[in-house]
Amino acid sequence: MKRLLLVVFTSALTLQVAIAQQKPQYTQYVLNNMLINPAVTGIENYIDIKTGYRSQWTGLQGAPVTSYITGSIPFGSDFVGGDAAALSGGNDANPYSRLYTQNYEASAPHHGLGFMAVSDQAGPISTTNLDLTYAYHLGLTSTFNLAVGVETGLNHISLNTSELILENPLDPAIANGSNSQWKPDLGVGVWGYSSNYFFGISALQLLSQNQYFSTKNSVNQAKTVPQFLVSGGFKVFLTDDVTLLPSTLVKFIKPLPVTYDVNMKLAFKDRFWIGGAYRNGDAVAGMFGLNISSLINISYSYDYTTSALRTVSNGTHEIVIGIMLNNRDHLIAPAHSF
Repeated sequence: MKRLLLVVFTSALTLQVAIAQQKPQYTQYVLNNMLINPAVTGIENYIDIKTGYRSQWTGLQGAPVTSYITGSIPFGSDFVGGDAAALSGGNDANPYSRLYTQNYEASAPHHGLGFMAVSDQAGPISTTNLDLTYAYHLGLTSTFNLAVGVETGLNHISLNTSELILENPLDPAIANGSNSQWKPDLGVGVWGYSSNYFFGISALQLLSQNQYFSTKNSVNQAKTVPQFLVSGGFKVFLTDDVTLLPSTLVKFIKPLPVTYDVNMKLAFKDRFWIGGAYRNGDAVAGMFGLNISSLINISYSYDYTTSALRTVSNGTHEIVIGIMLNNRDHLIAPAHSF
């Protein structure tokens, strides 16, 4: 049975790469929305560094393993408290408090610059994305900001033929082709946010690229396709210091079926949180996070596989570490990164 499921998994993975190469998925996307929307770049008033590691379907040989690092910084002398390169601040309110919500003012117009480096290994196929991001944030009302953003860079895909066992060593699907390719990458996004809600729309991987591992194009029709993502969330105050934060992410990636994630976080003041998630047809997850200090926070999630792979998968582990550099307001929890 395990061999059969491994064959099914390998075939499904190969088909996915061949017809619609996907970017990695994340259970804790709400902690780093920059991964799914470049308009989030520069949303916080400090240098925001995040790194993550995800091991999917552990126990299954060749299952996806993803690691990443992102960073962003805002620029704008009129930004609340000054921009992140300045030396002074002044807003030390708890970002989860009712007081912060009631006194919230939209950020002054400012820019955000950032970068992303994402590595994803799935069986013999590995991909790496290196992107620079830019966003412009504008206060449309006294309490609402709208940001537009763009990401651009390079995507690298490679096929490790030494991990393949072929009946024909000269299989035309990979013979005489390029097993290591660099392609341009482009994505855009829009992000709206206030003190207690956010929503976003993004289009990633806009430059559809042929990715032939063979010189015979009729054999290998691998290509990337655009990916459209819609996300949103809001805070519900249960008490002054306890908030419930539901959020969702919907992915439209042809020709694959529409998928969606639903997350729920229960945050206790600005020190720690617990939560759960559901991904249709794939997994349910539990997660928790600690805001250790005004410099560092850490979170962990575990996905229990609900698909047919559950008989051979030991679940999925994901860890995210956040670093808040030059956090002049000494915020323990991010004000805008729900």
